[in-house]
Amino acid sequence: MLPGAEILVKCLEKEEVEVIFGYPGGATLEIFDALSNSSQIRHVLVRHEQGAAHAASGYARASGKVGVCLATSGPGATNLVTGIATAYMDSIPLVVLTGQVPTSMIGTDAFQEVDITGITDPISKHNYLVKDAKELSGVVKEAFYIASSGRPGPVLIDLPRDVMAALVEYKAEDKLTIDLRSYKPKVTGHAGQIKQISEILQKAKKPLICAGGGVISADASQELIELVETLQIPVVNTMTGIGSIPLNHPLALGMLGTYGVAKANLAVQACDLFIALGMRFTDRVTGNVNKFAPNATIIHIDIDTAEIGKNVRADIPLVGDVKVVLNQLNNRLHKKENPDWLDEIAKLEKKCSQLKEMNYECEGIDCISPRDVMTLLNKYLPANSIVTTDVGQHQIWAAQMYDARRPRSFINSGGLGTMGYGIPAAVGAQFACPESTVVAVTGDGSFQMGMGELGTALENDLPLKILLLNNQTLGMVKQLQDHYCEGRHVAVHFKTNPEFHYIARAYNALSLKAQKKDELEQKMEEFINHKGISVLEVITSSKENVYPMVLAGCGLDQLAGVE
Repeated sequence: MLPGAEILVKCLEKEEVEVIFGYPGGATLEIFDALSNSSQIRHVLVRHEQGAAHAASGYARASGKVGVCLATSGPGATNLVTGIATAYMDSIPLVVLTGQVPTSMIGTDAFQEVDITGITDPISKHNYLVKDAKELSGVVKEAFYIASSGRPGPVLIDLPRDVMAALVEYKAEDKLTIDLRSYKPKVTGHAGQIKQISEILQKAKKPLICAGGGVISADASQELIELVETLQIPVVNTMTGIGSIPLNHPLALGMLGTYGVAKANLAVQACDLFIALGMRFTDRVTGNVNKFAPNATIIHIDIDTAEIGKNVRADIPLVGDVKVVLNQLNNRLHKKENPDWLDEIAKLEKKCSQLKEMNYECEGIDCISPRDVMTLLNKYLPANSIVTTDVGQHQIWAAQMYDARRPRSFINSGGLGTMGYGIPAAVGAQFACPESTVVAVTGDGSFQMGMGELGTALENDLPLKILLLNNQTLGMVKQLQDHYCEGRHVAVHFKTNPEFHYIARAYNALSLKAQKKDELEQKMEEFINHKGISVLEVITSSKENVYPMVLAGCGLDQLAGVE
């Protein structure tokens, strides 16, 4: 006979869980007590439950494993909600454990009681309320299977305190099989459609592949590269797909969309075949859907049937796991060259190369542009680095310019756009990849939402690097006010920011500050090479806006964001 909490821990060990990010409370006392006896699972005490969900997300994205977080009932559980929604939007596999009041008190408005399964139903792939400790083995097994299979996502398990304390018989089942009648992800692409697509690919004159986050989730980067090199097809990326093909690859064009780079967006508008791999066709990717890839036949390949045709027409839909489907296609394809198409893209890119950015204002010759910062970050980052970002202008500069060379090396909140994500995600990524240099790129607004997790980094001796772009402004909102509100700025300028130097020192971090262009490089090198936590604050202009690196002068005035 074992208490439910010990059974839970044994089940987590069987799923090869190594790290749980959490924060304790009254409803989780038994769970934490059982965790203390595990020699396999390390509990990481975060500073805020939202940080636990974001850290689990960063861990999952950097490692490819399921991330796990744990919080108590009531406010502990609701503090996880933003992190769950963030993971849901970006298809990140999480198992979220929440404490709950005893089953006899559910529905009585007991102290720290909330209906967390009801709250998270729209933002989780599935959730459970466990009412019998005998169900734990099956529930945990199912939760990890659902979170990691098909289109990944967060699964929540709500655990009443009396269930965690109840003594029941436990028999370890080595081969517990999962057979869910209503959940059968389709992995293999339909043979007829595979044949049709391979023939179209072989004949296309101006093909273009868009690799989304699904390519990374499916660990399909090598299959993608094999396909593009066989047929010499250029590749664009969504923000969450950055790193699926090395950005120094001759066929990699970079990020497309409203804030994309010139050559990527130009190629989209000129292609005659657009192959979408594991992407959602979000508004930031497409802009005006009626003017997106106007000359192209669109092939949409995704494991989630619901995404195909949801936002953009799919002339040829194919449901399946991207890795499996790409292998099916690669087995049918033979070498092909596309010199005319690649030459056309090169000429289109050159056409825009001399144009200046819109609304770029730098105050004096000493002013530091964020583009200068990203150039130097690329110069000094080791090859094994991971960059996380918060959300705002700094995120877009990083997405446009960070030289991602491998999958899982660029981590950010792409779908929900969650400020405060970057630092806790960096904590999770550092636990997943302890030998990697992990840099969180953030702004002065986002930093103040996530800085508490520097305490987690300090306690666990994590050598995080925090690159803080300080323009004393909520830059992206200010930019939108420039565009949509005739430049009327409301609630976007910080009249007084804290002295970030003292915050950094409070967490025993090396604190560096660059205010002039000629001092940036030396401080960037020192920042990256420091063995412990380091914070580099870079003063930038609030007048510099992020715009797509495509302008109306390139003949692409039909793109959203360029009016």
